[in-house]
Amino acid sequence: MPHGNWWPANLLVGLTILLPEGGEGQTGVRVHIDTDMGRITAEIDTARAPITAVNFLKYVDMGMYTDGTFYRAVRLDNQPDNEVKIEVIQGGIARSRREDRLPPIPMEPTGETGILHLDGVLSMARSGPETAQGEFFISVGSQPELNQGGVRNPDGWGFAAFGRVVEGMSVVRAIQSRRTEGQYFPQDERIRIIRIQRTSPPG
Repeated sequence: MPHGNWWPANLLVGLTILLPEGGEGQTGVRVHIDTDMGRITAEIDTARAPITAVNFLKYVDMGMYTDGTFYRAVRLDNQPDNEVKIEVIQGGIARSRREDRLPPIPMEPTGETGILHLDGVLSMARSGPETAQGEFFISVGSQPELNQGGVRNPDGWGFAAFGRVVEGMSVVRAIQSRRTEGQYFPQDERIRIIRIQRTSPPG
C-alpha cells in the first residue's frame, strides 16, 4: 500500500467531508457521551459508514460503554518516538464487558466513506485492517495522517471514521489536556464514561 499523499483519482470523485462542530453536515444518529468531565454529543454517520457506524451503535445499545473510560490522550508533547504525530483521545468499553465484545468488523477506509479525520471526528481504533471492535477515538484538530494513504499506520489503510462531535469539543480538549504517563492516564485518573446513549430510541 503506497503511503504519504497517495490518493487515486477514483477515490477523490465525490469525496465529501464531515464538518466540525457548528457546521452543517450529514444527518445521522445522535448520541450523548456522558463523562465525569461533561457531555459530548456526536452524530453517527450510518449513511456513509454503515458497517462501522452500526457496529458502534450496537455497542451503545448493549450498554457496553457504561462505566468504560477514556484512557489515552495523544498530544504533541507525549509521542517523542513517533515521527508522524497525531492528536486524539481514545476510549472504550467497560473492562468487565470485554468478554461480550462483538466480532471484528471489515475495514471502511476514508477513501470509500469520504469521512476524513477533521477536528471532532470519531473513528475506530484498530491494529490490523480487520480488527476494529469497540474501542474508538476522537480527533483533536485535523489529522490527515489517519486517513487512507496516511503514514501513521504503516499499512496505509488509515482508520475507519464514522461520525463527528456536534457539541462538547471543549470537553474533548479538557480530557486531552489531563496529565498522562506516556500517552495513558494513570489507572486511577482515567476519565469515566458514565454512559453512551442515543438521544432518541432506535426507530
